[in-house]
Amino acid sequence: MTPTVKLCGLSTPATLDAALDAGADMVGFVFFPRSPRHVDWATARALGRQVRGRAKIVALSVDADDETLKRIVDALSPDLMQLHGRETPERVKRIGEVCALPTMKAIGVASRADLAEAQAYEDAADYLLIDAKPPKDAALPGGNGRPFDWSLTQDFRPRIPWLLSGGLDPLTVAAAIGLSGARGVDVSSGVESAPGVKDEAKIKAFVAAARRAFALAPIAPEFTRGSPRRVSSPLVGEDKGGGSRRPTRTESGDASNNLLGSRDPPPLPAPTRGGGGADAVDSPSKEGRPSGRPLDRARGSGLT
Repeated sequence: MTPTVKLCGLSTPATLDAALDAGADMVGFVFFPRSPRHVDWATARALGRQVRGRAKIVALSVDADDETLKRIVDALSPDLMQLHGRETPERVKRIGEVCALPTMKAIGVASRADLAEAQAYEDAADYLLIDAKPPKDAALPGGNGRPFDWSLTQDFRPRIPWLLSGGLDPLTVAAAIGLSGARGVDVSSGVESAPGVKDEAKIKAFVAAARRAFALAPIAPEFTRGSPRRVSSPLVGEDKGGGSRRPTRTESGDASNNLLGSRDPPPLPAPTRGGGGADAVDSPSKEGRPSGRPLDRARGSGLT
């Protein structure tokens, strides 16, 4: 998988420009009214136009019904649907078909047993997002600024590409990449000054730290998924010729390639401290490797 940096929960033109100028590969927009990062239809339409051609557009929803998904697709014209609720593998597959778009399924992880559950989604989704499992009393399914033991994913080799989230910010993303072996990272609250308020300086620092960490990290072997299949969309309507108004979706047979297409990264930035979110890890060992011990303070990452 091509090293991928995703910034989620963007909601203003200025912070979106900051993410795009910094070189984000994916930018995410939240459609979940309980989230401080939620965007309305008019805002989504305007921000989508602002992005077009500069990065991949991701629409995040939480257990949305088909009518809501249709409105999201019509307003944003996303490249990817991110599913952050309790969607079953069958529902994830259905959403990919009705939207004629790739899907990313978020998996909450606190233990190896949680990570094993991701296998059920490998034939339904196009990407996995490995995030910290929210507390039982959490109001949001993501964006809670909680890390998990990133080393749990060192031997995680799904047949589809995956991104790491949970407890990432500019000071911890490098350690998270080193400990997890991830080739993609996703941040939201870790680049905020307040819930839902993105910080342009933190955005720039996060992308720079992630790029440098990816350049230094060893590349682990990846499995490949099965033969490609194409889907059309009954949700977004048919054109006069009887086909979907949106392009059909092809599932790649090679997880080593970015399923949304390659994007040349920006020039490697100057070294900077890096990290991924919250109470992540403490200082490096004498050999230069992160120790992996949690810090007491928490910042944030996540999605909604």
